[in-house]
Amino acid sequence: MILLVICTEMINTAIEEMVNLLTNEHRLEAKIAKDVSAGMVLLTAMGSVIVGILVFTPHILKLLK
Repeated sequence: MILLVICTEMINTAIEEMVNLLTNEHRLEAKIAKDVSAGMVLLTAMGSVIVGILVFTPHILKLLK
């Protein structure tokens, strides 16, 4: 999951840099592209937290018993 978050962050950076390269003025399409790629990273990070909770909760509960 950590690798997946790092990969999505790299894709996000590539998209943002390409948008910056292609346009200098503020455009709605550029904002949407950047927001969607940042949202992809956020969703991946939230998914990794959920997977971490699912994996570690049984072990934490076992320690607390």
